[in-house]
Amino acid sequence: MKSRITVLASLITAFCAAGPLLAQTIPKDELIFLTSEWKGERFPDGRPKVSDNLIERAKHIGIDDAWTVLKNEGYTNQFEGNWKLIHNDVAVTGRAVTAMFMPSRPDVEKTIKERGITKQGRKGNTNTWPIETLTKGDVYVADGFGKIGGGTLVGATLGNAIFSKTGNGVIFNGAARDLQELENIKGFNAFVRDFHPSFLEEMVLMGLNTPIRIGNVMVLPGDLVIAQREGVLFVPAHMAEQVVSTAEFVVRKDQFGFETVKSGKYTTGQIDSQWTDEIKTDFLKWLTQHPELGTMTRPELDKVMSKRTW
Repeated sequence: MKSRITVLASLITAFCAAGPLLAQTIPKDELIFLTSEWKGERFPDGRPKVSDNLIERAKHIGIDDAWTVLKNEGYTNQFEGNWKLIHNDVAVTGRAVTAMFMPSRPDVEKTIKERGITKQGRKGNTNTWPIETLTKGDVYVADGFGKIGGGTLVGATLGNAIFSKTGNGVIFNGAARDLQELENIKGFNAFVRDFHPSFLEEMVLMGLNTPIRIGNVMVLPGDLVIAQREGVLFVPAHMAEQVVSTAEFVVRKDQFGFETVKSGKYTTGQIDSQWTDEIKTDFLKWLTQHPELGTMTRPELDKVMSKRTW
């Protein structure tokens, strides 16, 4: 009897621990485990919550500089290119909410929909479920396995719904429809593989806020998304502060270098190598004359220069 009770207790524990899987998500403790290097605030489901301030700062850095920081730290698989955009001049920056879609299979889709509607209070097709979870500052990132015809994960209606919740755009390894209507959503952008007039069909949601693959990148919920005309960079949440701070410095360093090299005070060799105390002093003095570029202390400058590999 004791053995049977022990087995039953184990089954109940396993069932409870797997509860979030019933909603196509992974358990909170598993998400925390996968993002364990993140030490900051989290959403109730365990997703890292990169600060709004850091997201705003990330809007003003170059994707090339951010990529270099990641590469030099060993994160070599964080960039994905070859996208089609609604607007070439509208960047998308924010926290990733991930969704994984697969080709539909009648038995699986039926049970997922029945459970979602009857037990979880969800409505509509499974492609709308990720949208229900979105908050301001999020970027909806979906792996639609590259499907174009019948793979249109966003159109005019869903585009407006997404933008009203996030103030942001989307990154879809799939397609979009209603291009003309989407163009009218001011501030919205979509990075997709292509545009197509078809409706979504034969696709089912199999993962919500789970690790997904976008091209050659593993994307985790909470990653900082930096999407610009060149492509999309997915920055692990725990690397976001270092990436943004270093990229901000590179912008300042470049502008300082342009001015001082042009004036003849320093050579390009001096600017593009480790700085002397004299250059550091001149840089900090110059920075006070350019408040639009932010502030920096001598210890902060010494720290970023000590790790200089860019």
